[in-house]
Amino acid sequence: MNEEHKRKDYILSLINSIKPVDKNKYYNIAANRLNRLIKPKGSLGRLEEFACDLVAITGQERPILQNKYVCVFASDHGVVNEGVSAFKQEVTFQMVRNFISGGAAINVISRSMEAQVVVADVGVNADLNFMGYDCFINAKIKKGTANIFHEPAMTYDDALKSISTGMDIAAMLKDRGANICATGDMGIANTTPSSAIVCFYSGKSPHDVCGRGTGVGSDVIFRKSLIINKAIKCNIKDINDPISILAGVGGFEIGAIAGFILGCAINKLPVVVDGFISTAGAVIAMKLNQNCLDYIFMGHLSQEKGHKAAVSLIGKKPVLDLGMHLGEGTGAVIAMKIIGAACDMYNNMLTFDEADVFASKHNM
Repeated sequence: MNEEHKRKDYILSLINSIKPVDKNKYYNIAANRLNRLIKPKGSLGRLEEFACDLVAITGQERPILQNKYVCVFASDHGVVNEGVSAFKQEVTFQMVRNFISGGAAINVISRSMEAQVVVADVGVNADLNFMGYDCFINAKIKKGTANIFHEPAMTYDDALKSISTGMDIAAMLKDRGANICATGDMGIANTTPSSAIVCFYSGKSPHDVCGRGTGVGSDVIFRKSLIINKAIKCNIKDINDPISILAGVGGFEIGAIAGFILGCAINKLPVVVDGFISTAGAVIAMKLNQNCLDYIFMGHLSQEKGHKAAVSLIGKKPVLDLGMHLGEGTGAVIAMKIIGAACDMYNNMLTFDEADVFASKHNM
């Protein structure tokens, strides 16, 4: 057996090790406490659901979400040469530089939400020199993917490598003390490969999935649709293998996000999935092991046209709907604050006995 096969078998064995959470055990533990808190039963709605999920994911009767991390995975895409974005490819590097300096939207929002930003270069088409910054991870696989209009995005081995890279970064953040993580992305033209993945798995036409991304017009959307149809038809070698789908039409940051989600599940870390690009990664993760869905919170419903179709594939209701479509992890980090509030409520509210409050079964 050659090294590539050994690596594939090892990675797949890790992915296959993900087990569903024990809902019968841990939901009962959480519900028992929730129903003794000084409030009418179920009166805090989805916050109570989030608390149950946290107890089950972490396996802790009193989960702690003190250390919040958002990992922004950055990569470039050869399909940008087809004019599918309103921005030039150099913007990927420029935005990574802004993430490092702390001036981008994700930085500002994360500071407000008390979350730490980490940026992982998995395929930026530039030589990045941010060594010495704790917030930067050099995990470059290659300087961007190939142009999916003409050839597969990447080799099978590189697709596998992107997934394993994301898994490694999840373990790294666990070692740094992370209690909950969020996904983020940066990559000019990455709505095109994300749309291709969602089109393939949903069966929807690119016309129904492709949105305006960075603000492109109808002519560009039509062009994106042609590219996606051709890429799905010509680039995918094995329609039953999610790694082959990723290799054919995906992106390095999409694969890394998929691996990151799987890695969080392996490490029993709750993971909040951001918008369209992150959800495309979540679809790949789900197709590799459906049990990872038990560890996911859908952060928000993006205004990007194809996100509803992507969320439908995941089958989980988003925490928020704020009309956002920036990416970077912004929606997920805001949702993480809501999930944190649910955890604080669960841990710190008094029970009826502790508060010396009489609960009438008729009234409560």
